[in-house]
Amino acid sequence: MSKPIRGVLFDLDGTLADTAPDLGAALNRLLAEEGISAQPYSAIRPLASHGARGLLELGFGVTPADARFAELRARFLDHYEQDLCGQTTLFDGIRELIEGIHARGLAWGIITNKPMRFTDPLVELLPLPIPPQTCVSGDTVGIPKPDAKPMLHAAAELGLDPAECLYVGDAERDIEAGRKVGMTTVLARYGYISATDQPEAWGADLAIAHPLELLAHLD
Repeated sequence: MSKPIRGVLFDLDGTLADTAPDLGAALNRLLAEEGISAQPYSAIRPLASHGARGLLELGFGVTPADARFAELRARFLDHYEQDLCGQTTLFDGIRELIEGIHARGLAWGIITNKPMRFTDPLVELLPLPIPPQTCVSGDTVGIPKPDAKPMLHAAAELGLDPAECLYVGDAERDIEAGRKVGMTTVLARYGYISATDQPEAWGADLAIAHPLELLAHLD
């Protein structure tokens, strides 16, 4: 028999918060420095979950194997750090969802691949109704998702078995990481999913088109 859900964990970018506008603005400031045309938001949004790697490939056509990647990445991250929450907002329904999770006596937290350098100040700036009881960044345990370690660390911080946790994310690595440790996985279809992604093949236990749909599953 499956264990009851006692904790709800979220990815950050594209699941909890709509960070694409600020990530895109950082990319376009860097492109302007290089005399390159800005990228439209329609091209930026689907890649926002892929962070610096995805956005630099979009803007400059570079990958981590290219000689300029490290320098461009450092400059991009500096631009992003200067305005982490200028246009970033919680997705519609997230405040009410967190309140609903709390009202049901459940714990909640964040597991993101975003480095701590950005996660911690951003979480402080977001208008969350209740602070997360765990916040695991991409460098908290030395390895990011889809590795199992961030998931196990978050569950341990909540004092829960991973099987008692539900994990919500918008990327394949989120679903893969959650499945590895036996969490119930939920695909956030409202997130940063590109036209080339195949989310139906990721194997999520549930899918939601709006955050508040999750409450029905918690009941």
